[in-house]
Amino acid sequence: MNLPDIHLCVIQPPGQPHALSLIDPARYFRYQFRRLGARVSLSKNRLRHDAINFVFGAHLDFDADQCLQHTCVFVNLESLGHAGSQVSTDYLQLLRRSAVVDHDPANLECYTDHPDDVPLVPFVHAPYLATDAQSPAPAALEDRPIDLLVLGAQNERIRRFVKRIEDTGVTVSQFDRPVYAGERDAYIRQAKAVLHLRLHDGSRFDPVPFAHCLSLGTPVIAERVPHAPTAGFYADAACWIDAEQVGAFFTQTFGTPQWFAHARTQLAHFEELDPAEAFADMLAFVSGYGQTNVRTRDPAPWRPLRLNLAAGTDYRVGWLNVDPCPESEPDLLLDLGQAHDWPLLADGTLCGAVRLEPDQFAEICAGNVLVRTPDLARLMTHALTLLREGGRLVVEVPCEHSPNAWRDPTHVRALNENAWTCYTETFWQLGWFTHRFQIENSGYRDANRRNCRREKAATMVVVLQKVATTPAERTQARTMSLDCLVPDDTVPPQDQLLPADSSGPLQALLQQRAATRESLLASLHDAG
Repeated sequence: MNLPDIHLCVIQPPGQPHALSLIDPARYFRYQFRRLGARVSLSKNRLRHDAINFVFGAHLDFDADQCLQHTCVFVNLESLGHAGSQVSTDYLQLLRRSAVVDHDPANLECYTDHPDDVPLVPFVHAPYLATDAQSPAPAALEDRPIDLLVLGAQNERIRRFVKRIEDTGVTVSQFDRPVYAGERDAYIRQAKAVLHLRLHDGSRFDPVPFAHCLSLGTPVIAERVPHAPTAGFYADAACWIDAEQVGAFFTQTFGTPQWFAHARTQLAHFEELDPAEAFADMLAFVSGYGQTNVRTRDPAPWRPLRLNLAAGTDYRVGWLNVDPCPESEPDLLLDLGQAHDWPLLADGTLCGAVRLEPDQFAEICAGNVLVRTPDLARLMTHALTLLREGGRLVVEVPCEHSPNAWRDPTHVRALNENAWTCYTETFWQLGWFTHRFQIENSGYRDANRRNCRREKAATMVVVLQKVATTPAERTQARTMSLDCLVPDDTVPPQDQLLPADSSGPLQALLQQRAATRESLLASLHDAG
C-alpha cells in the first residue's frame, strides 16, 4: 500500500500565543509518522489539498467548509464531557461528522456512537527531545538550578497549592508570560522537576505536557486525579501526590538522594514506551479514509466567496489566500497587480483546482498589498471585476502620517483619506463605466489595532462596496472619456451582406458600378 502524504495543521488564531502549545503534539505526530515512512509536512492554519490533513486545535477556530475541498482528520486533545473543557456545540458537531483521533476513551461518548472507529493515540516517549542538537545536554538532576517549575495557566487554586509548597522551603518557578516550544523546553531542562497541577478539583489528566517533560529528561510531580483512572504507564512514570501529602512530601522526600534515584528509574522506564503500533494502526485507518474521501469529493474546481490578497501572518482560514511571494505560503501564487484574463482556472498545492471569475466574491480583504504593488490601478480594477455587486473590499493600510508609513522597504506609496476618490468619484479615469466603489465606512486603529482618533492612528480602515453606476454617472463618464463608450454592435450572420474583411469583392463591385455609370453617361451624350 502506498502511504499518503500527511500534513499537520496547527490552528493559531491571530494574537493567541497559547495556541503554540499545539506544536508539541504536532511534532510528536510528525516524528511517529516519519518513522513509518510517511512524507510529513507541518504548518500553521494551512491545509493541503493533496494530503491527509491532521488538524490540531479545531476548537479554537476552524471553517468546516474546508472539509469540502480537503481530507481532514481532527486530533482532539480536549477533555470533553464531565469536568472537561468548555467547547462549542459547533466543535462537537464537527467531531461527530468527521474522522477523529483522540487520546482519552472518556471523550468518545461526547461525539460518536461508534467508539471503535476512533483511533486512540498514547502520548509517551519522544526521543527527538532527548537528542535535540540545538540544546546542551541537561545537567544531572541534583545540579539543576530550578527546584520546581510550574507550567500552564494559573488560577487561585494553583496559587494556593504553590504557596503550600513554598512554605516548605522549596522554590517554585513560574512563567509570567506565554513561553512555548524550544524557549520553554530550555527551562524545563534546568528544572529538578515539573509540577503538574489541576486547574480545578474535577479537572482531568492532560498527558501531552506530562509526556513532553518526561521526554526532555525532567521528572514530573503530579497531583493525583481522584475518581479518574490513569493509564498504568502514566501512573508509573511520575510521583503522584494528594493535597494532604504536600507538606510531608516536600519536607521529607523531594530532593533526597533516594528521590533522585527513583526519578531516574522512572525516566528510564518511560523511555522504553513506544507508540509505533498505535500509529501504524492509525496510518492504515486514515489511508483508507483518505481514498474514500477523495472519491466522494466534488471534482469541480473550488469557487470561493472570500478572497484575501495576502498570506504569511495575514493568512485567513477558510478564505482563498493569494500572494505573489511563495515564502508567504499562500493557497495560490497570484499577483492581482499583473494582467489577467477572467475567468481564471488555476491549481495550488494547498487549495487544489480553483476558479476565479467576474462577480464571484462577496468579500475581498486587502492590506499592505495596496502600498506594495506598483500597479495599484490594475489591482483595484481586478478587485472591482471579481466582486459581486454589493460585495465589499476591506482595506487596512498604514496612515500616511503614522510611524508605520514607509517603514517597510517594499512600500512604494503611502495612502491618506484622499486616496479613494479615484475609485469612488472619478472612476472613469480608470476605464470603469458600469460599476464603481463607494465608501461604506471607515475609521482608524492604533498600534494595538484598537479603534482610535485620527491623530493617534497607526492604520486606516476603509470598507469599499461595489455599486452600479447611475445613468447620470455613466453620462458623466461618457462625457469625460476619450472613448464613445458604446457597444461594438457586431453584425449577426443573417444581416451580413458581404463576407467580413471582403475588400476584394467590394472593390470589384465599385469598379463594376463605375463602369456602368460611364456607359450610361456615354449613351446620354450620344443621344444628345
